[in-house]
Amino acid sequence: MRRRPGLVADYRSDSAILRNNVQRFWFVVLMVALILLALGATIPVVPGVLGFSLRGDLLLLAVTASFASVGAIGLNMVTGYAGQVSLGHAFFIGLGAFTAAVLGGEEVTRQVFDLSTGQQVEQTILIGYGLDMAIWLPASGIVAGVAGLIVAPIAFRLRGLYLAFVTLGLVFLGEHVFKEAKLLTGGLGVGRPAAIPSLFGFRFDQSGEVFGMYFSRQQKLLFLGLIVLVVAALVAKNIARSRIGRALAAIRDRDIAAELMGINLARYKMIAFGISSFYAGISGALLYLAIGRIEPGSFGLLLSIVYVAMILIGGAATIAGSIMGAVFITFLPRIVKWMAGLWLFGFISEAPTGGFVNLSQVEQLMFGGLIVGFLIFEPLGLYGIWIRVRNYWKAWPFSY
Repeated sequence: MRRRPGLVADYRSDSAILRNNVQRFWFVVLMVALILLALGATIPVVPGVLGFSLRGDLLLLAVTASFASVGAIGLNMVTGYAGQVSLGHAFFIGLGAFTAAVLGGEEVTRQVFDLSTGQQVEQTILIGYGLDMAIWLPASGIVAGVAGLIVAPIAFRLRGLYLAFVTLGLVFLGEHVFKEAKLLTGGLGVGRPAAIPSLFGFRFDQSGEVFGMYFSRQQKLLFLGLIVLVVAALVAKNIARSRIGRALAAIRDRDIAAELMGINLARYKMIAFGISSFYAGISGALLYLAIGRIEPGSFGLLLSIVYVAMILIGGAATIAGSIMGAVFITFLPRIVKWMAGLWLFGFISEAPTGGFVNLSQVEQLMFGGLIVGFLIFEPLGLYGIWIRVRNYWKAWPFSY
């Protein structure tokens, strides 16, 4: 073993989250780099030539990416690990977002004239209880998780295209409910403020000093996103390498054989949907903190497709791939804008009209093209590309 340190002799070592000291070292380096970026430091990509920092719109995109990654991990648990095609992720995200807004938001009232009494009375426009984040954040995941468990018995009897259509029906049902429940959501075109991110009196949505250091609102939210993401990723990784994860993989690969081996299909599919929807609820509760407002029309089929694209481009059945895909899709508009500034892509117009194609059209073309391209040429997505690069350099100079 001392001569072949890459080998493992037991299952526990093979399924460890960080298998060796090299992975542990680079994990620490990654965490330190993320913290430095959140603090506003510049990380040198090419020393003395090119660096990278999170400022301005990039900081806001990083906040959004960290929150979206939690939802992508959840979808990967049911689609990537369990093999259950779900197009209803937007419904569970919306459920978590509005649960958080109702429990953690403030009540909104207005003065109306009561004809029966002839006096001005207060009428509630939006319900809000102003609860602490320690309550509304887990409650958002629980409400979405319970909804997932309710759907799970139906999903157990279906698979493939039929399951996709059932979960798609959830999106349309959710759209109608979110638009019509104006007391909870504000209604279409109006919406409501997001939940107040206050944890035991500490406000993440307000700039100020912490331990003598000044932090902007976006920096505070980014630290919150990183903490939640690390916890969510570690929990999901532990689930994936546990008995539950192995059962989900067996169901995905061959459900009939898994049932013959004694795996309870109904039980584990319900677990997969419950975990997935719980993560979606947490993601929805946090995702709109960066924007500050929730619009009921945002939770349509397009949002579900965006999350499916995250796990397809990032890599199905991998936690790291979920995060890669979420970060890439979130930063895609910024990447397209950067491309438009290069002379090589001079045909891209930054204005809505003019030029051969505009930014929005290029973004849509890249979005669809990347999904098709990864499905055909690299089913493991960005994670698969990383594995290829890593294996090449590990075997270098004998990389053949």
